Amino acid sequence: MPEWLVLTLAMLAACAVVVVITLVRHRRAPEDEDPSETPDVIEYMTMWIGVVYAIVLGLAIAGVWEARSSAQDHVQTEAQALHEISERVRVYPADVRDRIRDDVNAYVGHVVHTEWQHMADSGEVTERGTELLDRVRADVTDYRPRTDFEAQAYQPVLDQMATADQARNGRADSASPTMPGVVWFGLLAGAAVTIGMVFALQIRRTARELILAGLFSALIAFLLFLIWDFDAPYSRGITASADPFLNLFPGIKG
Repeated sequence: MPEWLVLTLAMLAACAVVVVITLVRHRRAPEDEDPSETPDVIEYMTMWIGVVYAIVLGLAIAGVWEARSSAQDHVQTEAQALHEISERVRVYPADVRDRIRDDVNAYVGHVVHTEWQHMADSGEVTERGTELLDRVRADVTDYRPRTDFEAQAYQPVLDQMATADQARNGRADSASPTMPGVVWFGLLAGAAVTIGMVFALQIRRTARELILAGLFSALIAFLLFLIWDFDAPYSRGITASADPFLNLFPGIKG
């Protein structure tokens, strides 16, 4: 099911629940009930519950957005480091240079064509990708420079290899959802309490109040969906992209 359809259904469901509860409550309310006699303490509690929940939602959205940005940074760093390795080994003998470049291209091709989808499906990187990167590391570290010029390039290549490995580990850590289950429980419970406090104010069945209550519940549903959508950086909605690999290694077709 497309994510835009899931979002639309969630917002419509939230509006429908609020409207239905309001209509049912209005029918069952005593004839002498006066909605204007809501105690001040309930209005005060409702205001602070809304403020606190808004802060929590804002922190959650900032957290998942930062995680998504960090995931994209890991991809960019890894691709750039591998590109630097391919370029810096140009001073090596042709057979060594070609072997390293072929292994780098094999790793990048696996990441783009196989591992990326695996991360989206299971939230983890592949063992095959680890093996291919280890092969690149072996190519780089096992070579013994024969000239001073090669020796000058050797250490920077090792540094780029370490950067690529670190970025891959960061990408692996970012592949799974970042929000713990207890946080989701708090967000959903907070949404229920916040919307429920609307009824504590004895909302009436006027068109204006029903529309505002529906829009309020739809907004909360949208923000919760936004958090869920950003929570898995490689598999939902606005995902981290493999474009850095494709841009720096144009020979690897996406």
